[in-house]
Amino acid sequence: MKKDVLEEIVAWKRVEVEQCKAIMPLSVLARQVESKVVAEAQPPPSMREALMRSATGIIAEFKRKSPSKGWINEAARPEQVTLGYQQAGASAVSILTDERFFGGTDGFVTAAREAGLTLPVLYKNFVVDEYQLFQARLCGASAVLLIAADLTLDECRTLLGRAHDLQLEVLLEVHGENELDYVDLQPDMCGVNNRHLGTFVTDVANSFRLAAQLPEGMCKVSESGISNPDTVARLRKEGFRGFLIGEFLMKAAQPEQQLAGLLRQIEARLS
Repeated sequence: MKKDVLEEIVAWKRVEVEQCKAIMPLSVLARQVESKVVAEAQPPPSMREALMRSATGIIAEFKRKSPSKGWINEAARPEQVTLGYQQAGASAVSILTDERFFGGTDGFVTAAREAGLTLPVLYKNFVVDEYQLFQARLCGASAVLLIAADLTLDECRTLLGRAHDLQLEVLLEVHGENELDYVDLQPDMCGVNNRHLGTFVTDVANSFRLAAQLPEGMCKVSESGISNPDTVARLRKEGFRGFLIGEFLMKAAQPEQQLAGLLRQIEARLS
């Protein structure tokens, strides 16, 4: 039987976090974050607010690599692509920061911010320890991803509370009905992943199936496998306000132009 890829990623992530702690203890990292917070004129921009007020709600993802596809766009530079997304009309940006499996780094978020990215940024990683929340806050993220399949209910509750302490919003990701009790933790946003993180099989029907089972008023986000403007229009009718799109954009020679074209089609469907 094929090893569950998610289990492999999470097992490595726990090792990686301990290695990071050995290099920089949490106490040191926390002081750096505290200094950053004090120096800031205002907290990070709200991803939830950006999605709820947007007419399209596209979260454009910077992802150079994936376990299922290998390298998607190895030469892509985060500061160029994310600024292109911003100019094209994205509502928010997601940046993969896992290195081993997705070819990312926290430095990608920092580089994007330093280049002038002002949109909300989702720190896209496999968060299993509060240490990673401090990493996310330090590099300039607005929100973090918490994946129900990675965490116990108590772990998720603790990490969600700690994220809020650090002025980070939480996008809680579920995949099936068996994880809906996590939604009771009242995250800022709830994502339905259309891609099974163990097998990487993708089916957008997953979002349609779970839509009515999510609380009314929740900022709902559909993740993965989205490239058709008609699908986005239909999902909006089902109450979704965010649409995370990565591979469809990143496999294009010019991701920002791919996004601009998609947005024009979505706007035409919704007008």
